[in-house]
Amino acid sequence: MTWRNAASFGAYVRAVSGVALLLVLVVGAGYHLCHRRARGAAGVGRHQAWCFGAGMVCWLLATQGAVAQYALVLFWVRALQVLLLLYVVPFLLASGRPVTALREASSPNARARIDAVLGSRAARVVLSPPVTSVLMLATPWLLYLTPWYVASLVNPVIADLTSIALSATGFCYFYARLQSDPVPRRYSPLLSICISVAEGLGDGVLGLVLWLGPLVAYDYYSALHRDWGPSLRDDQTLGAGVLWILGDVLGIPFIMVLMRKLGSHERTRAAEVDAEIDAGVEDQRATGSSALWWESDPQLRDRYRR
Repeated sequence: MTWRNAASFGAYVRAVSGVALLLVLVVGAGYHLCHRRARGAAGVGRHQAWCFGAGMVCWLLATQGAVAQYALVLFWVRALQVLLLLYVVPFLLASGRPVTALREASSPNARARIDAVLGSRAARVVLSPPVTSVLMLATPWLLYLTPWYVASLVNPVIADLTSIALSATGFCYFYARLQSDPVPRRYSPLLSICISVAEGLGDGVLGLVLWLGPLVAYDYYSALHRDWGPSLRDDQTLGAGVLWILGDVLGIPFIMVLMRKLGSHERTRAAEVDAEIDAGVEDQRATGSSALWWESDPQLRDRYRR
């Protein structure tokens, strides 16, 4: 395939960008309406609105203008677009707590249905951290090392579906890992931190494969007859660096949020244990029991049960 016809190239870009723009407008308008209705409710304040708005802006940057155009020509720009759609946009959208906004803006009957969906067995499996993490790790590998990559460049329908799939996969991942919204099941933030370490290794391996391996979509990029910019090899090397190094850098805010949640989780757990111990001591005083203090702690009692 070649883009010697500038008119056909422009028409293709407009077709792809038009669908993405419509999707951004629908999602943004829906969140704005829910946020206005849920104003004053816990967890849907101004900070969440700013996070969601930033996600919308990044979504527009990834699918409109220069990024959308050059993603069809340069491997490293396509890598930047994938990084935005899979990591940056979903992280910001999930930080906006859209499920909380939707739930708080809904009627009691609709809220009950949302809770029923989140409490279903299917939701617990699909939105669990292990499943979403596997999908997040496998998606870039499948995109770059299968015919999916070229298909997403030459077919507008597949391009639209790919953008939606990347954003949806990333959102489910961060939704399950951040646990800022109501989720089917809650896990310790320590699990999310451990998973992040493993995923960092997986992303690094993919970066090495793209850096040192054969050229991806060689026939497609050769047919463009591009006589400017980096060579095909340098272009792919830059793209590998974007996915690997820039991906790790952009992951730092996510790790910081998880560390903050871990500290809050540990403080909450410590307060609960202290409350249980105090309640046990008060019961002992009321009944005149002489049991040891650690027998009031459920964890220590089970570990050192005599």
